[in-house]
Amino acid sequence: MLNFFVNGKVKKIVSLFITMQVTAQIPITAQRIHNNSVFRQITAPAYFRFHYDNDYFTKTDYYYSQGITFELVSNALKKNPLNKLLLTPYQTLAQYGLTFNLFGYTPTSIASNSILYNDRPFNANITLKSFSTQVSNSSKAQLSSAISLGVMGPAAGGFQIQHNIHKWLKNPLPLGWQHQIKNDVIVNYQLNYEKQLYALPNNFLLTTAAEARVGTLNNSISTGFNFMAGRFNKRFATAAPKRKTEYYFYFQNTVNAVAYDASLQGGIINRKSPYTIAAQNINRFTYRADAGVIVNFKKLYLSYTQSFITKEFKQGKQHRWGGVSVGFEL
Repeated sequence: MLNFFVNGKVKKIVSLFITMQVTAQIPITAQRIHNNSVFRQITAPAYFRFHYDNDYFTKTDYYYSQGITFELVSNALKKNPLNKLLLTPYQTLAQYGLTFNLFGYTPTSIASNSILYNDRPFNANITLKSFSTQVSNSSKAQLSSAISLGVMGPAAGGFQIQHNIHKWLKNPLPLGWQHQIKNDVIVNYQLNYEKQLYALPNNFLLTTAAEARVGTLNNSISTGFNFMAGRFNKRFATAAPKRKTEYYFYFQNTVNAVAYDASLQGGIINRKSPYTIAAQNINRFTYRADAGVIVNFKKLYLSYTQSFITKEFKQGKQHRWGGVSVGFEL
């Protein structure tokens, strides 16, 4: 699938990605917010985007409880030294960006001060992700690569955030966070590849997508397809198209193979968490679907998403959540 050439510094990374695809035949979705797909593409050289996930949108209150992402793309970020670790194989200009991510997870109840066994552990993680995105007009493909650095555990502030939100909303205060997964370091590398399968100019696009993640937070691969339907600018263009109003529906589905998920199993380095999900109880294959609407008007970007994932561990439940994005060109 990765039909491109890379320099010697990154051959090992690409080799690992290809090996994971060939052996598992199923690539990944590990973290919850996906800003690297072509259906979320903003072609401006500089933009800012905010995304917020919460299961409040689906009238649930457990598992993936909240996700916050601040995303900045700018030519000035091309000088970021972490970019030397990213892949930019095509002979086109790449977008460089940073995202600040905060994710929080809870069991099915936050009203108990005791550990809820056979349930999801409390967990929060916070990362700063450096990424690049590059398209190939000739092969109708897009490659994104990213490296994330951060922490999980009490240092990520999950309890304080949920406690203050519930206090502000005058809701029952959360209990049980003292049993959360302990502090550990996050270092993760991610590759995303997407290729056009079929297109009707400006009205319909079908793509196949693959993703791989390796590191201390999650090790997984996934694959699937995405489609867009509506009115939108041409994707996989090497130059920014003439701006016009976009409005379209999208659907993304992925089958995921999970080798390790620290949000369930605890950190790789710190193994002293009071409660985690045992390896034999992890569902190694999951299915995820995302659907939503996006509107781009002049320099403004708006989106609303509904997401679904099958059981991530044997005693768990299926889960749904919603998300909103607001972005603008700089």
